[in-house]
Amino acid sequence: MNFSSRLKLSISILLHGEQPRKSIEIPPLSEDELVEVRQFFPRQKFFILGFARSGTTILMRLIGLHPDIHCNYQAHFFTRPPSLKALVDDPDIAHWLSRRNNRWNHGRDLSPLVLRAAADMILERDAARVGKHIVGDKSPTTIIHGQAIRDMHAVYPDAKLIYIVRDGRDVLISERMRNFVEDNKFLLPEDRKIIEALQSNPASFLNGQQSIFTEKFIRRVTLNWVNDLAEIESEAKRLYPSAFFSLRYEDLLAEPFSVIQKIWSFLGAQADPIFEKEILNEIGQNLDEEWQTHRNETLSSFLPKGQTGNWRDRFTLRDKQIFKEMAGETLIQWGYETDTNW
Repeated sequence: MNFSSRLKLSISILLHGEQPRKSIEIPPLSEDELVEVRQFFPRQKFFILGFARSGTTILMRLIGLHPDIHCNYQAHFFTRPPSLKALVDDPDIAHWLSRRNNRWNHGRDLSPLVLRAAADMILERDAARVGKHIVGDKSPTTIIHGQAIRDMHAVYPDAKLIYIVRDGRDVLISERMRNFVEDNKFLLPEDRKIIEALQSNPASFLNGQQSIFTEKFIRRVTLNWVNDLAEIESEAKRLYPSAFFSLRYEDLLAEPFSVIQKIWSFLGAQADPIFEKEILNEIGQNLDEEWQTHRNETLSSFLPKGQTGNWRDRFTLRDKQIFKEMAGETLIQWGYETDTNW
């Protein structure tokens, strides 16, 4: 940033206060740079994405049972601010990495190489400790959606992407109960009234008489869910046409070993049948349920964790109408319904 630009920025801040800065676009790695960086960090990388409460955690645990695959979680390299690109988001740093008299950069912006090296070091350091050769991260895409894929592709055009989808109606209920159990300091007065009613008369919330939702909550979460599915699928198919694997949470529960075998093969690992027993044992554990029970046993017992179709006994007519209005077509697109007559 030259002197004139700095002066204009200083005057603007004095007059109007600090202005939010637009997040930078990451320049993509060149083919040569990609070859170079893989000489230092050779492990195959993958990323598990999905809307919150969609089964990303159990998917991560199942994939990681393979002796060649390591997966840890929620680095949020690309999925939630501040993300990886915050490392080069400062104008001074961006200028330093790209200025012409820096002979180390060979005339190119070093930003994508710096970001790739930082992320690769984090991922491969962890994988090396457990002696595994394929490594990935699991981070939900609830906030950024398609931008996460675009940022990822600039730094990891050679990565593989796994995206898990869950029926948005069950997502909505699961997110609401997590909201009640874990986020009670952020609850609004109307939310607390619902919790009091739920604790005093839970049966009325199981027969469609009373709703656990405010309309604002339904609309906010549902809109995010619809946008996530549309944007992630669109951008992933565009940028990772042969390196994108999508699945439904419900199919994972129905045929866990078959689904995980396909994912292992997709990641380049041998799909060995000797792990079937381990997969079935692992999928029977629900660490989230144990955690929520520890936090608030009364509320957590209202919703069986990890199951499908919980919405059928817990949606009121109003809940159905709002969700259908906002996401009815998305349910059909992903095979959860054949029409809107539900």
